[in-house]
Amino acid sequence: MINDILKSKPTKLFIGITAFFVANALIAECIGGKIFSLEKLLGIDVSNFTLFGQSGLAFNLTCGVLLWPLEFVITDIVNEYYGPKAVRRISYTAIALIAYAFVMFYAAMSIPPADFWIVSKTELGINNMQTAFGGIFGQGMWIILGSLTAFLVSQIVDVTVFHKIKQMTGEKWIWLRATGSTLVSQLVDSFVVLFIAFKIGNGWSWQLVLAICLVNYLYKFTMAIILTPLIYILEKQIERYLGKQTAHQMKQAAMGKSNE
Repeated sequence: MINDILKSKPTKLFIGITAFFVANALIAECIGGKIFSLEKLLGIDVSNFTLFGQSGLAFNLTCGVLLWPLEFVITDIVNEYYGPKAVRRISYTAIALIAYAFVMFYAAMSIPPADFWIVSKTELGINNMQTAFGGIFGQGMWIILGSLTAFLVSQIVDVTVFHKIKQMTGEKWIWLRATGSTLVSQLVDSFVVLFIAFKIGNGWSWQLVLAICLVNYLYKFTMAIILTPLIYILEKQIERYLGKQTAHQMKQAAMGKSNE
């Protein structure tokens, strides 16, 4: 019985998607402490614009935004084939494991370091490995709370908008429900994380929160459009793996309809 379930292609696909979803989210959280210049990455002049009275703004983004758009693509794929309950399940799993990872990070930072390890990288310009370790993994609690809350809320928004559009369009126009739900959920994600982490946690002004939110959202908006073809590529590969009949039945079940 158990072996039959594990051999099921839909089950194996769901396990694989869940593993990648959780790993991608955890990696995004781990690398999110580094801020990079999008303009420098693209080899163009650094911007200097003003929004909501905040001057000197540029596209300085966390490395985490490189991976987060993939989470919403995966969410849409899971929603398409497995339905909203499956999306909520993988989202809760990811949040629980990210929270667990951060507890382990803080535990590791609290463990007394070996004396030789502290100075083991001085030749590379790192005078204190314990300080460097803490700087990388020791994100503020407000940032962690903001990130996890934003992830949960945006996932719920994404799955709700996706499902509403799918109920109206059926299996047609996957680009509309995928891109539309992502654009709405990414706006929520950008605002919630900044509001909790920096408005509540660090006393930023509303003008600064809104300005940075808009800068981040502009990048996410662009990536959502660019990644739209990826939805179709993944859908074609999934249907090839599952077979068209099984894929169709799964889509019908995900919408709460009887298999035809």
